[in-house]
Amino acid sequence: MKKTSLTRRTFLASAAASVAGGYAARANTAKVVPGKISPNETVTIGLIGLGGRCRNMIEDSEGLHDLRIAAICDCFRPRVDAFMRAMGQEAGWRGYVDLREMIDKEKLDGVMVETTTHARAWVTCHAMMAGLDVYIEKPMSLSIAEGRQMVEVARKYKRVTQVGTQQRSIALNNWASDLVKNGAIGKVHTVLAPNFIGPLRWEPKPEEEMPKGGDPGWWDVWTNQAPLRPYHRDIHRGWATWWDYDGGGLSFGVTGWGTHSYDQIQRGLGTDETGPVEIVLEEPVRDLPTGKYEERVISEDETGAPYYQMPRNTVGPRAKVRMKYADGAELRLELDADWGPGLGCIFVGDKGKIEINRDRVSADPPELVQGSARPPYLQVPETQPHIADWIRCIKTREKCTADIEFGQRSTTLCYLVNIVRDVGHVGETLQWDPAAERFTNCDEANAMLARPRREGYDLPREIEKG
Repeated sequence: MKKTSLTRRTFLASAAASVAGGYAARANTAKVVPGKISPNETVTIGLIGLGGRCRNMIEDSEGLHDLRIAAICDCFRPRVDAFMRAMGQEAGWRGYVDLREMIDKEKLDGVMVETTTHARAWVTCHAMMAGLDVYIEKPMSLSIAEGRQMVEVARKYKRVTQVGTQQRSIALNNWASDLVKNGAIGKVHTVLAPNFIGPLRWEPKPEEEMPKGGDPGWWDVWTNQAPLRPYHRDIHRGWATWWDYDGGGLSFGVTGWGTHSYDQIQRGLGTDETGPVEIVLEEPVRDLPTGKYEERVISEDETGAPYYQMPRNTVGPRAKVRMKYADGAELRLELDADWGPGLGCIFVGDKGKIEINRDRVSADPPELVQGSARPPYLQVPETQPHIADWIRCIKTREKCTADIEFGQRSTTLCYLVNIVRDVGHVGETLQWDPAAERFTNCDEANAMLARPRREGYDLPREIEKG
């Protein structure tokens, strides 16, 4: 990919204040199947959704010489125009507001879907049906049922998928996870993880004037499957806050940081393609700060220390949740943001414990994570190995390290937390069947596995279950 660092750096600084982006115009895409790529070929991709995460991915992919960005797409024309002014001519990119047009005109091998959460499944499924491999930002879906449909589309159209849980491509994380799986701490009986903040319900507010370049047609497309409400900046700019658009986004949110933490749990327990069998809400849901924020000396082995300040003073709905897996391992979601691994977890076994966070590990006894076999810390941007794995698998057609099925299972944990909190049956054990992906003793909870979708934004009907 052509180097555009100076221009890009200047643009990224100014673009941070721009409005949140979306995806593409509605409609079915034509099915095309690209040819097999040779190992030495460059993989050509498009970017869909030009928000902050997309800007991160552009920077993190700069060192990958077998990746070429050819096109960008966002439903908000001013954002596309801003990207094109900053990088289009120099980088040779072409800009679109309609996903169909980009797919029809560009010879792409894949797309990176960096849209809002509520639009992500719709865009991803249509891209896969058009024959494109996909990198899917996390959380990959807005509901458990929606995520399962995404998996089914991926399998039917034989697409290479990578979900954006990039810790699966960090060598130190995988090495420590394998220690847990291979019995370094004996049988795992407890896993400790954070008590993340959930989403809020939107309450009606007076309609506001749309941003320059916006119109009712754009707002309809941006809204995608969610209820079409009058335009308001707090929805547009703060969509990750609200239940109808996300599951608790940003730092220390259930689907924001939680997807990373829960994916780390899944890998360490060896439960990549299954999940827990019991879920218990341990206390009433209350609006609480993310931590206690007590004055204390932070020890050297606290893997979460670099992140303690990020969610400071954030308040939202929280409640401790306990889950149990079929082998008896108990997952306790109870840690605060100012102590412990906010992006990981602590595995406790009969012979010790191992704490895994993003490119950080600690243990008791310490020698469990010491020695010559321990991988070094990352020397490249944290997402670069994850993108590189996706590019490699596009060429080989192998399964990515964060395949869509793995993403479905870690995302499911997030929505199980939100569902049991919303049902509110404190102390009651809800039985979960991870094979059927349904509760066996709570119809109220089963009613929340899917969301109603607005007409025109349905997922592919040939995949839908009756």
